[in-house]
Amino acid sequence: MTSRHTNPLARRLLAEYLGSLLLAAIVIGSGIAAQTLSPHAVGLELLENAAVTAAGLFVLILMLGPVSGAHFNPAVSFLDAAFGGMSWRDAGSYLVAQVLGCVTGAALANAMFAKALFSFSAHHRASGPHALAEVVATAGLLLIIFALARTGRSANAPAAVGAYIGAAYFFTSSTSFANPAIAIGRMFSNSFAGIAPSSVPAFIGAEIVGVALAYGLIRLLYPGVSRTEAADVVVAHLTLPSEAGPS
Repeated sequence: MTSRHTNPLARRLLAEYLGSLLLAAIVIGSGIAAQTLSPHAVGLELLENAAVTAAGLFVLILMLGPVSGAHFNPAVSFLDAAFGGMSWRDAGSYLVAQVLGCVTGAALANAMFAKALFSFSAHHRASGPHALAEVVATAGLLLIIFALARTGRSANAPAAVGAYIGAAYFFTSSTSFANPAIAIGRMFSNSFAGIAPSSVPAFIGAEIVGVALAYGLIRLLYPGVSRTEAADVVVAHLTLPSEAGPS
């Protein structure tokens, strides 16, 4: 497989920023739309939000995966670094791009629905069950991604990640953020998909625990992850036509 470092870091960071921006816009925008179209029907609102997010993730990974790996999530980037798939410095750079993208995406979603660009959410979610749900959601997401990479099936990642997140909206009490960057972005929208700023630290702490749990489980279930295998997370990076050498 092609090394993840084929594309320049600046290009990969742009892809991570755009992907995170669009992910936040999809999650928050579909939440606002669901709340508008199906008022007071929480189950239907959640179904609409989950279905759009799952489909959106599928498309975003297909579109930007060949450029940056389509992480859009610091949990993925730092676990990838832990397995040797990318440098810690690059993972830190990915984190900055992902957080900035999610915050910008929140503003874009708010603007598209004629709301204030930034408004803190009043949706409090911090509780023991919510934190446990985020541990489960994050660990499960990472297990899927790295299991596919370890077994040479990263081509299935777009569908698998989208399907898992769509399902986890319903089987976790937290509605499966599983992503510190999206947790930060979602606090800037006082909407169905928002999260109160006071709840964000608990979510991020639980997601970090999920990363640690996933690391241990992947080591046990799929020992010997190599740099080549790790480089396929989420999808393999490709050389763009403009960079290809003479044939």
